[in-house]
Amino acid sequence: MNAKRILALFAAVALPVSAQTATPRVDQRQANQEARIQKGVQSGALTGKEAAKLDQGQAKVQAKEDKAKADGKVTARERDKLAKAQDKQSRKIAKEKHDKQRATN
Repeated sequence: MNAKRILALFAAVALPVSAQTATPRVDQRQANQEARIQKGVQSGALTGKEAAKLDQGQAKVQAKEDKAKADGKVTARERDKLAKAQDKQSRKIAKEKHDKQRATN
């Protein structure tokens, strides 16, 4: 088999697998939530302890995403679970950013 055929075969097999495990919406939301945490730290709305706890929550959501991707396919049910976990984390971020605790610089 020549090199072009091997590359074409590899691309044909790899593309569907990567499309099934791609979670761009989840990834973008994770990035947005991490940015919200960093902005909260910079503005003083989040204390170091609050930010660390929120970062742990983000890591748990990431672990759930990694587990969902492990078998090569992220099902609709797994996507729903990830969305719910992100919703919960988003509420926690908002709650901590808007409480009366302020970081002292």
